[in-house]
Amino acid sequence: MSKSVGAIEDHLGTPRGEEEEKMSPESDRGGSDLSSPLLAKELSDKEKMGVDEMLQRFAGEFGRWQWRHFVLTNLAWALEAFHAMVMIFADHKPAWRCTARAGLGCSPLAESVCGFEQGSWEWVGGSGLSTVSEWGLVCGNQYKIGLVQSGFFAGCMVGAGVFGHLSDSFLGRKGSLTLVCAMNLVFGCVTALAPTYWIYVVLRFLTGFSTGGVGLCSFVLATEPVGPSKRGIAGMSTFYFFSGGIAVLAAIAYVFPSWRALYIASSIPSLLFLVAIIPFLSESPRWYLVRGNISNAMKVMREIANCNGKVLPDNVTLTLDDNSRKCDGPALQESVSGSIIDVVRSPLTRIRLVLTVAINFLTSIVYYGLSLNVVNLGTNLYLNVALNAIAEMPAFALTAILIDLFGRKPLTIGTMWFSGVFCVLGSILKSAGISKVAQMVCGILGIFGMAGTYNLLFIYVAELFPTVVRNAALGCATQSAQMGAILAPLVVVLGGGVPFAIFGVCGIVGGILSFLLPETFNQPLYDTMAGMEESAHTEHRKEKV
Repeated sequence: MSKSVGAIEDHLGTPRGEEEEKMSPESDRGGSDLSSPLLAKELSDKEKMGVDEMLQRFAGEFGRWQWRHFVLTNLAWALEAFHAMVMIFADHKPAWRCTARAGLGCSPLAESVCGFEQGSWEWVGGSGLSTVSEWGLVCGNQYKIGLVQSGFFAGCMVGAGVFGHLSDSFLGRKGSLTLVCAMNLVFGCVTALAPTYWIYVVLRFLTGFSTGGVGLCSFVLATEPVGPSKRGIAGMSTFYFFSGGIAVLAAIAYVFPSWRALYIASSIPSLLFLVAIIPFLSESPRWYLVRGNISNAMKVMREIANCNGKVLPDNVTLTLDDNSRKCDGPALQESVSGSIIDVVRSPLTRIRLVLTVAINFLTSIVYYGLSLNVVNLGTNLYLNVALNAIAEMPAFALTAILIDLFGRKPLTIGTMWFSGVFCVLGSILKSAGISKVAQMVCGILGIFGMAGTYNLLFIYVAELFPTVVRNAALGCATQSAQMGAILAPLVVVLGGGVPFAIFGVCGIVGGILSFLLPETFNQPLYDTMAGMEESAHTEHRKEKV
């Protein structure tokens, strides 16, 4: 907070009378207006501050407005869970049984139908129960199930980058969230009509493309209006909506067992979100500010203050934390934009980007890999998926409690090493007798720790980058996570203790890389690249002294 105040004091030291006079529309047109000097003086008397300070001093960090906005926005996470996890039920292998022609070689004790003559067995529930039974994705065609899953996550990887950039630029957080939800609705419903397997693969890729932008857009939109002291626990709470969505999806799949009906049933909530939720959401005041729309940014801040039962004084206004712009009056009203190129260009953010991409990649391999191992326990599919989703929630609660006690960096290291150690132990144990139970426990504890890491990384990455490139950086981190999700099934098929060994190495290496990241707890949420770099230089000078 001290650095934020210092930046504001530097900005307050600028010749504001001259600055605001340049901003006057009349001055730009070259006309004369007797009231413009008075207007310039009135504006120069306003106390300028960043969004964080205004929330702390006047509007409220997490009051009634933020609570309502946070809950409504994060319902989008449930939509992402529907579209991402529906493949568990749509692409599952149904039970089969021998027909009256079992004499042709069908044995009810066999583990697979491979080698049986056509007509000697049949799918329980009919061929329309899943894509596997409808298109015969068994035996030599079993790889096609994995291909669909990889295609979906590949779409997520591309979409995360595209919508991460769009939400930072002209489309905004709310506009991007609206677009991806509309696309999810269309692609999800059309997938139910897929006539062939390969069209199904293409439609799942397109669904993944739009789904890749849902989580990051809703996360940033939900957390940016929250004050710095409440942002950590708020950000850590977003994943309850994702896990809750998985549990609800299990119930929906139980009611709609046919894969085509399930795709429609799991897509309709996107329509409800567009009609009943989106109109009541506000655009981020930070996005308005960096786009140069100070009036709308102040309008949102006044709405926050009024709803929270507080009063926003008339003599305060928002300003960017970019000290390099303090002598350039008109620039204060101009759109401030950034892209991933700006992140790579800056030595400060470049190393952060490389580290966060690597850590997210390793985290995703472990998280999705262990999730696949837990799902394939041979128990009731619907109950198993619901219990797995619920089992992740204690990890979210624990990390939410500890994040403001130990900070982002130590908690990231701790959760990754916790998962890594139990994965290494699981690789040593044999899959037989009591050791099999112990190995299962190691897997559960491994996913417990990595679920906490996965949750924590969203708030950590968001705080490592300024507003102008925050979603672009989150998009890159999400893309690397999706790449890990694509590779996770390939690790699982290795079998034995090898997957556990790989997951353990990934967790330990990820914890080591986390040592190289800075701590962001109680640090300002910067708006511009220059503001963050100036603060880093100031800290560096202080350390030298």
